[in-house]
Amino acid sequence: MYRLKAGLANPAWGAINAMNCLMDELKSEISPVTHRVALGIEYDGSKFAGWQIQEGRATIQAALEQALSAVADQTVRVVCAGRTDAGVHGLAQVVHFDTTALRTDYSWQRGGNAGLPPDIRITFSKSVPADFHARTSAIARHYRYTILNRSAASALDVGRVTWTPYALDEGAMAEGAQHLIGDHDFSAFRAQSCQSKSPRRIMYFIRVAREGDRIHIDVCANAFVHHMVRNIAGTLMAVGAGKQPPEWVREVLAGRDRALAGVTAPPDGLYFAGVLYPDRFGFPGYPIFDHLPPGTTRFIPPESPEAVSLAENTR
Repeated sequence: MYRLKAGLANPAWGAINAMNCLMDELKSEISPVTHRVALGIEYDGSKFAGWQIQEGRATIQAALEQALSAVADQTVRVVCAGRTDAGVHGLAQVVHFDTTALRTDYSWQRGGNAGLPPDIRITFSKSVPADFHARTSAIARHYRYTILNRSAASALDVGRVTWTPYALDEGAMAEGAQHLIGDHDFSAFRAQSCQSKSPRRIMYFIRVAREGDRIHIDVCANAFVHHMVRNIAGTLMAVGAGKQPPEWVREVLAGRDRALAGVTAPPDGLYFAGVLYPDRFGFPGYPIFDHLPPGTTRFIPPESPEAVSLAENTR
């Protein structure tokens, strides 16, 4: 009855529901087969308590699973490429889920979006092989941190940029950032609450560039520890403000002590901007990943306590 009423009120919903009914009839005639679906997700994290489900709080994962479960007529649980904290945004998050529901890519996207709040959107849907995993199949992840560097805060981008009225030297910030490139212990940039088994991560590149009154910090690594990008941003902002020289970043990294680094920058300017997968999975490419070292492949950690962690709390 719900589907009929929805279809009368909205022609798009009617078409989606008609396809869903046909899929349900086909499903009833064959044995259920589990298949894997991947989605691209975009969201404004300003009003959410982060990605992961938390009892009594609005989260991206909870809203997405509720919407997809309605489309599938069964419970859907998603796995994301990288969890984000409260107030952090997503430009190109990727999730996967397993289901026996037979739906077209059009139905997953349009039907899912119909059940989502306006600050979360499914940007694409595609079937993927069973060996695809949104988290562990990733070669690299890209975060962008955006700073509005002018005398007045923005009236239009509240919650979407981090504002500082003090002049920042983006050249000094870029110089300091280069000390973080490589395979390092990032304990100095790791939140005390981080649950990852290892602080080691492989930083592929950090690019700092000014665009008018905005400074963008683009960070690319195999994965991130909790608050790593925000702590790096706070440290680089201290360098940009002239409070510390660029060489200080190297000393902070070597010290492996969170107390030595800069403050944790606000979540407002942070975006999960993209994730790179092997070509065989057929995901959209992003030009930023052209800056990866030649021949970069998915990192497989060795079996040791000091290995680079790819645990479920990967950022």
